[in-house]
Amino acid sequence: MFAFRQLFDPQSSTYTYLLADADSKDAILIDPVFEQAARDAALVRELGLTLRYCLDTHVHADHVTAAWLHRHQAGAQIAVAKAGGAEGADVGLTDGDIIRFGGRYVTARATPGHTNGCMTFVLDDESMAFTGDCLLIRGCGRTDFQQGSAQTMFRSIHDQIFSLPDDCLLYPAHDYRGLTVTSVTEEKQFNPRIGGQLSEQDFVGYMDNLGLPHPKQIAIALPANLRCGRPSQGEGGLTQAWGPAIQNFAGIWEVEPYWVEEHLADVTVVDVREPDEFSGPLGHIPGAILIPLGELNARAAELPGDRPLVTVCRAGGRSAQATSVLAKHGYQNLANLAGGMLRWLAEKRLAEGAAE
Repeated sequence: MFAFRQLFDPQSSTYTYLLADADSKDAILIDPVFEQAARDAALVRELGLTLRYCLDTHVHADHVTAAWLHRHQAGAQIAVAKAGGAEGADVGLTDGDIIRFGGRYVTARATPGHTNGCMTFVLDDESMAFTGDCLLIRGCGRTDFQQGSAQTMFRSIHDQIFSLPDDCLLYPAHDYRGLTVTSVTEEKQFNPRIGGQLSEQDFVGYMDNLGLPHPKQIAIALPANLRCGRPSQGEGGLTQAWGPAIQNFAGIWEVEPYWVEEHLADVTVVDVREPDEFSGPLGHIPGAILIPLGELNARAAELPGDRPLVTVCRAGGRSAQATSVLAKHGYQNLANLAGGMLRWLAEKRLAEGAAE
């Protein structure tokens, strides 16, 4: 069995791919993005997976990899092409190397041309391949910097990608038009740069005249990715600085009830239920400030800004929305109480006015 998710970073138009063996729950991430690390970690956690490896198809110039963050937080090993020159990887990949996750694996095929260290990762049954910036949907990566070579890319695509079964699905590292997947047979026929009867000379002439500007983030991305995404200052992380809040896959930061109870003096609890619920059978958390969700937008300025805010409701739905409202008012240190008052009481935590 096999699990697969395609994820997207809108800032860099980067696709990240989560692959998992459904039996062992072991997983890998391909081309994780630094700014999306919390999102991806949440998905891994919610699906009950163990992240074994983070793979980068190459040393990116348009975004920073999240590989180091996932190793730091989850113990995932970093695998990237040895030829890319990145420091700090656990596995330096060469052509033909295999990365296993449970009973499944991907094979690394060297596909240089965009950079010297480009890899295409092919699933064990050759039903799908992850082509990075080598082959895109009806296009390909640029070849005018980072040791790029149009001649080398032409051979990489023909020898390593077009040699896959015609029905093999191809997933690129980027797409700027919202396209998600293609196939070997489609790109052989319809890719305007390299498909059909186009020769190597045709391809080189096309690529040598693209005239593209350099990526906007290159000055930040390249140095960071040569460190496998390790921040130059501090450690970074997937939690909030003020406490162990974790972002779920829906994008909501949540904090566990035990921590809130232990730190009631250090946070402001904002209860967004209606007044009759606040004084009803479930009671309320000691010291909580009552502002119903419908009034929160107008009354947000009443809340103190010197301590983190923890929102709470009956089960966590309204309070999740409350974090979005408060964020729009400039509050940054905030989180939703996971499970709301129902979980709070189920764990027998302190509550005022709760029915016995």
